[in-house]
Amino acid sequence: MISFPNILKKLISPFSQASSQTRGIFLVVVFIMLTGNLALFGRIVENYPLTFSNLPFILSLTAFFSLVTAIFFLLISHGKATRWILAIYLLIVSQSAYYMDKFGVVVDVSMLDNIMQTNVQEFAGLLTVSLVVRTVLLGVIPAWLVIKYFPKSVSGFAELLPRLRVLGILLLLLIVVIAPFSGGYASFIRQHKATRFYANPIYSTYSIVKYIDQQINIAKVVPLKHIAQDAKKLNSSGKPELMVMVVGETARADRFSLNGYHKDTNPMLTQQGVISLTNVSSCGTSTSVSVPCMFSALGRKAYDKETALNQQNALDVLAAHGVEVLWRDNNSDSKGVATRLKVEDFRTPTLNPVCEGECRDIGMLTGLEQYIEARKDKDILIVFHQMGNHGPEYYKRYPKAFEKFKPVCTTGELKDCSQEEIDNSYDNAILYTDYFLSNVIDFLKKYDDDRATAMLYVSDHGESLGEHGIYLHSAPYMVAPKEQTHVPGIVWMGKNFDYKKEQLLPHKDDALSQDDLFCTLLVTFKLDTKMCEAKKGMLMKNPTLTNNDQ
Repeated sequence: MISFPNILKKLISPFSQASSQTRGIFLVVVFIMLTGNLALFGRIVENYPLTFSNLPFILSLTAFFSLVTAIFFLLISHGKATRWILAIYLLIVSQSAYYMDKFGVVVDVSMLDNIMQTNVQEFAGLLTVSLVVRTVLLGVIPAWLVIKYFPKSVSGFAELLPRLRVLGILLLLLIVVIAPFSGGYASFIRQHKATRFYANPIYSTYSIVKYIDQQINIAKVVPLKHIAQDAKKLNSSGKPELMVMVVGETARADRFSLNGYHKDTNPMLTQQGVISLTNVSSCGTSTSVSVPCMFSALGRKAYDKETALNQQNALDVLAAHGVEVLWRDNNSDSKGVATRLKVEDFRTPTLNPVCEGECRDIGMLTGLEQYIEARKDKDILIVFHQMGNHGPEYYKRYPKAFEKFKPVCTTGELKDCSQEEIDNSYDNAILYTDYFLSNVIDFLKKYDDDRATAMLYVSDHGESLGEHGIYLHSAPYMVAPKEQTHVPGIVWMGKNFDYKKEQLLPHKDDALSQDDLFCTLLVTFKLDTKMCEAKKGMLMKNPTLTNNDQ
């Protein structure tokens, strides 16, 4: 007769017969689920509050992610390599968990790209006591214990057959866990798809594989694709153009008093007669995506890093038609945008004379007079890539004289600071950007009689400052909060500029996008191409950005 105890005995039998390595893998999985997936379980409870009616489904989701993690490790861990695979993953899990728990970020391809491009200065800003302690306690020590004490492997077949039986049981359990809640899982997949991003290390592994594949494709030698080859320079009797474009860093539109913020973060720009574009959205939520995306002709929805790097961008097209383009960088780098152009690095005192602890954005104005003087009759586009509000150490992004809003957060451990302290340190950095942009405008005014001058400022992406328990940026765009995608856009136009303030003012609150920067720059420098034909009418009315109709 079939009885429940007999069924249970048969189910447990494969686990008792499994090798000591398989049982060891289960112990590691339990450790990972308990210490490395707090963010995942937090998101589950956030979506399904802990009530009596929700409890069965919460337990089902917990079992589901635990079973998937166990199956994953049983599939990739074999033989002598097992201890090293598990040790490496314990280190990876501890790092991923720290940033997910601490800042609410997820380890996707964009985040991995950011990590790989992080310089020493940026890494130092992220290196905190809690990171070191957590890495040692939940990463280094467990990894060392696994390497030293993990059971040795037995012969292949002796381990393979019991392992297969265990995998079969786990797959059966998956079905048992899902079946009673099929409707709930269908709803979970549709409405809370982003929760899976926090499954550690399943999603980070998927992202690593995808990132490696992306880098392999990028490394392939591919001829540069030329675009806008029909572009022609329109005849102009006006003065040569001098435009400065400032690519901001981590600035939120809602923290500019020009846009109605209650703190006076823009005292100097308010006096400059600028136009603030109040409804601009970014291409991405990280520098490595937004910067190349905004200068490409692809647009956010079609953007692909490999494609963007292997074809000309707006700056390339301008340079090919006689515009003198200079990229000055006080951030990490141009993310591939200025690879074929003149680039000057202002992150060190070699070129930047304003370095007090870290080099300031204002230093990028140094020596430009000579550059412009040597190109008297040429159209010029100068791009400044700011350090701006790069986090989490916002208090380092401005000189002490700009510490107007107090008290401030003086650590990268944002959760150790009050909301007021975080906001104040971030807002002080916005105040310094206000000072920098005002100085850029004052610099351009010196050439207002001899040139058609203009300034455009657009931040690459925004920043989460604790809203919904999320900090920093780089959230997947499909679930990114508005704080990370709503960016400031500011325009100043000199008296000889072809377009006038009155033309732009009626559109300052329109829904705008970084997607249109490509055509904006081409039209501004009087390049006519079919690529921008559909946009031309709107651009003539609104020369800086167009309605995002993509």
